[in-house]
Amino acid sequence: MRVTSTKSSPNLFNRLAEIIGRYRVLAVLVVLLIFPFVLPYQALAANILIYGLFALGFNLVFGYAGVLSFGHAAFFGIGAYGTGIAIVHFAAPWYLAIPLGVVAAGVTAMIMGALAIRTRGIYFAMVTLALAQCVYYIVYQLDGWSGGEDGLTGVTVRQVDLGLMHFSLFNPTAKYFFILAFVAVAIYVFSRILASPFGAVLEAIRENEDRARACGFDVRLTKWIAFVISGLFCGLAGALYAIHLSVVPIEVLHYHMSGQVVMMALLGGMGTFFGPFIGATVFLLLEDVVTTLTSHWQLVLGLVFMACVLFFPRGIWGSILRWIRP
Repeated sequence: MRVTSTKSSPNLFNRLAEIIGRYRVLAVLVVLLIFPFVLPYQALAANILIYGLFALGFNLVFGYAGVLSFGHAAFFGIGAYGTGIAIVHFAAPWYLAIPLGVVAAGVTAMIMGALAIRTRGIYFAMVTLALAQCVYYIVYQLDGWSGGEDGLTGVTVRQVDLGLMHFSLFNPTAKYFFILAFVAVAIYVFSRILASPFGAVLEAIRENEDRARACGFDVRLTKWIAFVISGLFCGLAGALYAIHLSVVPIEVLHYHMSGQVVMMALLGGMGTFFGPFIGATVFLLLEDVVTTLTSHWQLVLGLVFMACVLFFPRGIWGSILRWIRP
């Protein structure tokens, strides 16, 4: 009996992993649906949604294409500012402001990607960092539009009217599920991208760029397209962040934000579908708990990050998958 049990356990885990992988979008949404009821407060749950989406977009280029970028704060921030400026200065409704923020982030990604894609490795990372800082200072100087150092205030969406359904975004639970609706669509689209031939080419480039080029794939164009798509996802996260906070702080464009998303992707497991949300959950929960204990919370987070890199180099979810499917 013991031998049978020992042999059946790996098979059970393998079947479970296969089912989760097959219905990965549904699995993620089931977990996200219960977040506001198990986390300490709903604002934290909403932050995890937004940052998880941010990390998901970043993971497309980092985890699946194997390209490290230190400039993704630019897309998150432009998405937030684009949405905020549309609402504050042009009185645009939320259903127009959000797409405008996403498009603005996509255009920024197109320009930055076209300039950076000629480089590889650490040079690509440094160029994206430099370009993102240029975006930061441009927005900082446009204080009549962006609010400058004080950020953009008054990004207020009081109520959402969907015909037969009306709800106030001042209700934390309603705001969470409003954000979740956008995140759910984004997760589904992301899953379809990974399942497409384009997703297979991305993974081929990550595994062996020279071989992918020898097979006839346009590596530079594929990376640029992935970079733009990644910018769109990150821009959506920024747009939702602006509506969630009702303000857009200038810090959303700072390189510190780019560092945070790298940490979240690595903590969760780069190149995994669930990893970004797990990384965002761990990062934000630790930040929330540790800040109540000490002002040196960044030191504690740094130590946790170092331990994860040393002992779980595949990230939390990547290590779990490795354990389930050795």
